Amino acid sequence: MSMNQYFASLQHKKVTVLGIGVSNIPLIKMLRRANISVVARDKRGRDAMSDTAGELESLGVTLILGEGYLSDLDGDVIFRTPGMRPDLPEIQATVEHGAVLTSEMELFFQHCPCHTIAVTGSDGKTTTTTIIAKLLERAGKSVYLGGNIGRPLLTDMSGMEPEDYAVLELSSFQLMTMQQSPEIAVVTNVTPNHLDVHLDMAEYIAAKENCFIHQKEQHRVVLNYDNEITRGFAQFARGEKLFFSRQECFEEGICLQGDMIFVHGEPYLSVKDITLPGDHNVENYMAAIGAVHHLVPRELVQTFAKEFTGVEHRIELVRVKDGVSYYNDSIASSPARTMAGLHSFRQRVILIAGGYDKKIPFDDLGVEIAQCVKSLFLSGHTAEKIKAAVVEAVNYSEKDIDIQQYQTFNEAVLQAAAVAKPGDVVLLSPACASFDQFKNFAERGETFKRLVYEL
Repeated sequence: MSMNQYFASLQHKKVTVLGIGVSNIPLIKMLRRANISVVARDKRGRDAMSDTAGELESLGVTLILGEGYLSDLDGDVIFRTPGMRPDLPEIQATVEHGAVLTSEMELFFQHCPCHTIAVTGSDGKTTTTTIIAKLLERAGKSVYLGGNIGRPLLTDMSGMEPEDYAVLELSSFQLMTMQQSPEIAVVTNVTPNHLDVHLDMAEYIAAKENCFIHQKEQHRVVLNYDNEITRGFAQFARGEKLFFSRQECFEEGICLQGDMIFVHGEPYLSVKDITLPGDHNVENYMAAIGAVHHLVPRELVQTFAKEFTGVEHRIELVRVKDGVSYYNDSIASSPARTMAGLHSFRQRVILIAGGYDKKIPFDDLGVEIAQCVKSLFLSGHTAEKIKAAVVEAVNYSEKDIDIQQYQTFNEAVLQAAAVAKPGDVVLLSPACASFDQFKNFAERGETFKRLVYEL
């Protein structure tokens, strides 16, 4: 069924869209252009939606806004926003009465006319996805980058050709109810994350599995061999299984020997040619190579690795001021991500951390901070928990690390800058989400950069 045929099937049905955000606004507009009746619901009030409410109403969309936005929920087809649990009582009651529950991303996969490559994982998704997309572009492919990065791709589908590539970053929230998988799936790693939304770790893992579990025999999944959970995913894969590893060597797959990345036993890319710092970025390249193998010539990968300087908010060098290097790693919203960031530097750093509590333990992070950090500046809901994890770490020494807590993010940044001396590295790598003080990690990173530029 084509997208036009699908929209035709909705002509006399009631469509309800839950959540009026980045992924659903283009969907709502497409539905209205197809003359489909749409009711859009959002927990935000009209005042919080700026001009969006008026724009949608001018298109004929019925809006239900505010705290009671799920009351009397109905509809023949319901599109949920990614961050909304599909098992909310109001949604389940409607589904039991015959409604079809779906999402913008599920609709895209059902009707996408071109090749699909998707990346998921707890860490490294955006960088890996970006590397894959840029490598394909270097190889002369027409590439559409989207999903949890960039923009929703539904509106681009009419221009896609069968030989094109849609490269997507997929979050666990987008994957929870997916019934289709991409032709090439990449799982960078799976560590505890988003446990404030998922019922437990098992549900989080099951969501990640949906990235590849519906593949066919001719498809490929690229898995991190060094991560116990992703290594175990191989037993459920239907198609080609391709492992990558920094710790183990094998003839079939992608592995690291010394400073050289090998692919199926052949030297492929020198780590010294990778401009991005950190062992985790070596893994990101290995994952990306697994996805584009046979699609992109090795020479293009080697040239690209030397030139690519990274993605904003991911160990991004902001500036060097009075001999102090300031790095923005605001994307690090989990302990594992921050630990990877700490290992990107050969020296003990000045770390700015803390934020919204996603109910993830900080025990392992405490050990890494005690080893890799000389001054720790904390703010946000998790400040006390992170401090406790450091102080209780087996390798903690009060004389080796200074710990400071502040009410606001801005105070922590400015105080960290005040103690920094020439040669120091000041790293924003919060290990937590940003929602206690910011709308997202990007706003937090932009605030950090502004404060640094104003020093």
